[in-house]
Amino acid sequence: MTGFLRRSLRLQLVAAFTIALAVPALAFAAENAPRLPTQTALAVHTLDQYGHIRATLSVIGEDGRPATGIVVISDNGTQVAGAALDAKGNATLAISLPEGDHSLTAVYNGDETHLESTSDAVGAEATSSTTPTFGITISPVSLSLTPGQTGNVIASVTPVNSAALTAPMFVTLSCSGLPDQASCSFTPENIEILPGATAAISIPMVVVTQAAGGTAASLRRSSPVAWAFLLPGALALGGLAWSARRRPWLNRLALMALVAFITLLGTTACAPRYKYYNHGPPVPPATPAGTYNVSVTAQSSNGVTAITTSAPLALTVK
Repeated sequence: MTGFLRRSLRLQLVAAFTIALAVPALAFAAENAPRLPTQTALAVHTLDQYGHIRATLSVIGEDGRPATGIVVISDNGTQVAGAALDAKGNATLAISLPEGDHSLTAVYNGDETHLESTSDAVGAEATSSTTPTFGITISPVSLSLTPGQTGNVIASVTPVNSAALTAPMFVTLSCSGLPDQASCSFTPENIEILPGATAAISIPMVVVTQAAGGTAASLRRSSPVAWAFLLPGALALGGLAWSARRRPWLNRLALMALVAFITLLGTTACAPRYKYYNHGPPVPPATPAGTYNVSVTAQSSNGVTAITTSAPLALTVK
């Protein structure tokens, strides 16, 4: 029996030693495995003749599986939009282009298992508008932040056919698609386009993420004032309970006092102020990690019709 136990222990030690050697080797092999080539496809669909288009993207690895990460669309070498791929390796985004001919390409930035790739160039044409409107672009078109960091973006609003304006046009900027515990702000949030204006108006934009709020506050020591009321009350209840044996009429009084005392304790313990002073404020969560498609929007309205243009921003939270 002793020999069997020794052999069993020896086998267990050998197995444990083998696993200890194999795990780092497998991890090293996974980290240094070659990344797969990818193919990026771009298709453009015209929404109207004034440069509003819809771009559809897809990135597939050499193994036929979809890729993840960020794709940036460039117009003749200038970045105009960014998008985060979904679980199927696709993305759809709207782009506002100025008047003229454009050559668009999509550049995939790669991820841990896939290499970078660039799509074929796709042509697009935007004609001039006959009504006053505007376009919006952002720089940069993608941000990578860790929870608690802030990112800076410049949004540029360019007047189009503003000579047809008979009064100033007021434009409001906003953003949508941000993850929980994240926000954006513009300085200023509202701008004015004057009749005949042609120069782009640049507006600083700040994207704010939130770090975890730390550990929960420890329970605090009970207030001496609370004990000044609770301790005498408990002693009084004890005295009533002892006296009730000799005086039957005290039974009802003791019962009523007990109910009132328990109600006081319950309402005090459940009160938000009690929880705040004794347990501290709730811990705010961090901005969840992931890739997000954020839409930076400029909107104006004359009371009858609304003009809305957007620029896509790809946000990565690590």
